[in-house]
Amino acid sequence: MSGYYVVVDDLDDWSPYFPSREIISFDQYLAKTDVKSERTVRILNLCRNKRSLGRGYYCSLLAEARGHKVIPDINTINDLRRKKLYSLRLEEIAKSLNKLQTEDNSNKLTVRVFLGETRSKDFTELGKAVFERFPTPILEIVLVKNRHWSLDKIQPLSLQDIHSDEEQEFLANTLERFSNRLWRKPKARKHYRYDVAMLCDDQEAMPPSDKKALNHFVKAADKLGINLEPINKKDYVRLAEYDGLFIRETTSIDHHTYRFAKKAEAEGMVVIDDPRSILRCTNKVYLADLLRTNKVPTPKTLLLSHTDKQSLKYAIEYLGFPIVLKIPDGAFSRGMFKATDMDELVDAMKQLTRTSALVLAQEFLYTDYDWRIGVLNNKPLYACRYFMVKGHWQIYRHDDAKNVATGGFETMPTYEVPPKVLDAALRACKLIGDGFYGVDIKQTAEGKVAVIEVNDNPSIDSGVEDKFLGQALYHEVMAEFLRRMELQ
Repeated sequence: MSGYYVVVDDLDDWSPYFPSREIISFDQYLAKTDVKSERTVRILNLCRNKRSLGRGYYCSLLAEARGHKVIPDINTINDLRRKKLYSLRLEEIAKSLNKLQTEDNSNKLTVRVFLGETRSKDFTELGKAVFERFPTPILEIVLVKNRHWSLDKIQPLSLQDIHSDEEQEFLANTLERFSNRLWRKPKARKHYRYDVAMLCDDQEAMPPSDKKALNHFVKAADKLGINLEPINKKDYVRLAEYDGLFIRETTSIDHHTYRFAKKAEAEGMVVIDDPRSILRCTNKVYLADLLRTNKVPTPKTLLLSHTDKQSLKYAIEYLGFPIVLKIPDGAFSRGMFKATDMDELVDAMKQLTRTSALVLAQEFLYTDYDWRIGVLNNKPLYACRYFMVKGHWQIYRHDDAKNVATGGFETMPTYEVPPKVLDAALRACKLIGDGFYGVDIKQTAEGKVAVIEVNDNPSIDSGVEDKFLGQALYHEVMAEFLRRMELQ
C-alpha cells in the first residue's frame, strides 16, 4: 500500500475537489488485503457516518486492526458521541475561550475546524486546542456566552456538510498543508523505510544543534534509509504521520517539547528525548535527589525552600562559601547564582524563590573546565571538555539577552577519558533511561569527581562535539533510531 489514503463513502463525494490516486472509497479500503507494508500507512477517515457500526466507525476500526495510523481513531469517535465523555477533556480549552475576542455580538457562535485550522483568525488558538484533543478532519463547535464563552457542543462533520465554495476551497488548502503528498505530483525520490520528525526552532537563541549539525543528521539518516524531516511546534497535528520523533530543541516540562514527546510516545513512535527523560533531567531538584539516593558522586547539595536566616546559616555551615544556587529548570548556565557571603545569599534566594518553591544549593567546586560525556543507550559516544569563560566561574556568561560569552572546548575519544569520570557518567544515565544524554561532570585537582547534571537534550554543534568522530557521530544517533524502529 501507499503511505497515505483519504477514505470517503463514495468517490463522487470528492467531485468538488482535485482528483488524486490517494482518494479511495470505503469499499475499496475494505477490499484491500495488502495491509502489510514496510512503511507506516496513514488513513484520513472522511466517511460521513461515524455512529457505532456505521461506515465511518468501521473505517477507523479496520485501520486500527490493520496497524494503520488513522484520524480520527476509535477513541475519538466514541468520545465525540457523548457530551459526558468529551466534556471531561475540555478543561484546558477554557483557557483559549477566556482569551477569545470577536466582533460578533451574539450569544451563540458556530465555528468549523478543518484539521485544526479555522477560517477566522479569532478562533485560531481555539481550533488548534480542540483538534489536539479530538483529532478529526472536520469539526463543528458551538459556543454560548453567559458572562464568559463556553463550549456547548462538538460534533464531527463530513464532506456532505461542506456546501459553500469558500469552505470547500479552505478545506482543500488545509488538506494540502496537512499532507502535501496528497496533492502534488510525486517526484522521483528515494524510497525511505521510515519517516522521522526532527523538532527544532529556527528562532531559538541557543539551540542544542546548529543548522550545519541538523543537516548532518539529515544526511546520516538518508544513508540509513530514514527520511528525517525538520518540523516545528506548528506541526503538532501532523505528528502521527511519522515513525519517530527526534527533539533538537531545548526541552522543558511546561513547554510544547514535552507535549510533543508525550503524544509521540502515545502514538507508539520511537522518541528521543522520551517524556520520562525530559521529566527526570529538566528538574535539577529531582535529579539531585535521584543521584544522591543512588550514591552517584555529586557536590554536597541542599534543597532550600525559605529565605529565613536560620536555614541559610545551616546551608553555610554545611556547604561553606561560595555557594552555588540554581533554579530547578535552568539551562545553559541561566538561573544560577554564586553567593560569596550572607548578603549575596539572601538576595539570590529572594530572586529565585519568586519563581520556584525549591532552590538547589550546592558547594562550589572550582575547575578550569567541565567534562561533558555524551551517552547513547547507556554507552559512551563522545567526550568534551568545556572551559570556563575567562575571568568567570561558568562556561557561559550571559552579558545580556542577546550576548553570550563562552569558553573554549576540547573534544577527545571516550577511551582517553579518566575511568572515574566515565563510570560516574554511565551510572547517572542508567538512573534516567536508555536515551541520548549529556552528563556534566567536574573533576577537581585532587581527583574528586562530581556529577553536576544530566542533560536530556545534549548539545551537538558542528565543529564542537563532532570534532573527533565527525560524521560517525550523526550516524550513530540515527542508527539507534533505526535499531529501535526495526525492533518495533
